Amino acid sequence: MNGPGAGTLRSKEIVGGCKFGSPPMIPAGNFLMVLKMLIKMSSMNQCPLRCVFFAWCLCLSSFSPAAAQEFSKGDEILRELMWDKLVQAKPPARPGVGLALSGGGARGFAHTGVLEALEYAAFPVDYISGTSVGSVIGGLYSSGMSVPDIWKFAKGTSTLKVSRDFRGIKLLSLLVTNKLITPTYINRFIEKNLGSLTFGQLKKPFSCVAMDFRTGEKIIFDEGPLGIAVRASVNLPGIFAPVEYRHRYLVDGGVVDFIPVDAVRLLGADWVLASVTAGISKELPGNVLTSLLQVIDIRGSMLAGNEEKYADFVIKPNVDGIKMADFDQCTEAGDAGLMEAAKRVDGAREAYLLFSAPRLLEGL
Repeated sequence: MNGPGAGTLRSKEIVGGCKFGSPPMIPAGNFLMVLKMLIKMSSMNQCPLRCVFFAWCLCLSSFSPAAAQEFSKGDEILRELMWDKLVQAKPPARPGVGLALSGGGARGFAHTGVLEALEYAAFPVDYISGTSVGSVIGGLYSSGMSVPDIWKFAKGTSTLKVSRDFRGIKLLSLLVTNKLITPTYINRFIEKNLGSLTFGQLKKPFSCVAMDFRTGEKIIFDEGPLGIAVRASVNLPGIFAPVEYRHRYLVDGGVVDFIPVDAVRLLGADWVLASVTAGISKELPGNVLTSLLQVIDIRGSMLAGNEEKYADFVIKPNVDGIKMADFDQCTEAGDAGLMEAAKRVDGAREAYLLFSAPRLLEGL
């Protein structure tokens, strides 16, 4: 690397004083070797990460077009190094990541696939907020339930008889007795898996959204008993009887906050990834129940179109072919979430890395 006109980047100065000389003129063939050396030294705590980053920045202008391919290799290595350093840190050393899980009924089980893809990519999730079915998936995950176990729940929804809360004699009861129904099987599952927990006992900070049926006010739960909060968040208005809690009558939060971006920011998230499972069935409703579900779908889609703009990154699985009450298709929804998140996770990493760069360079 030495030579009268080469403009050598001096590794001794990097290690000792983190200083750089005049703008370097590093031959492309040597830059990758230098970068690898710096990365190895950084991993051994002999060279601060900022030195590697500065070396990368200073050399941007040093390459001719012929060196672009060689530099891209070094660029990829640096990105992986910075990503590893980023995810090893904890907030506030890096920006806190919030995951906002939308409503959507059976379509919301796509969140399970999204969680699997994020875990596989080692993408950090520090805070979670959910609306409606998103509160169920988010609550289970925040409680420490593994993604494989959440998949088992999705695959077993037909045997859990969740769909029965929407079908058969329940609909007849709704029409004949002029009384709202109670979602027996949904409530039973929530109480069994979350009923004994409080928000303070969860592994990750979590909140969920419901609506006060009398005032239309958005209610964000982030403390107290978990089970009743999730029951309220998933309680479809006009079909299920409101959940009475603390002098309020609570129903599904999806009618006021379909994607709880604001709620997860209130928990402390600096950067928000939203998993959105909105959709509208193209089939005309055939009875009172499906008409009510269609109205809720339309409302959710309208809210989603506006709210997703406030997230930093959005993953939208293709679940248009699944109806809100098609709980026998939860596995298909999860597969759609996994496929879409796997395609988009590299873009999410890039967006989060760029957002985090100022925090990483603080104090340099």
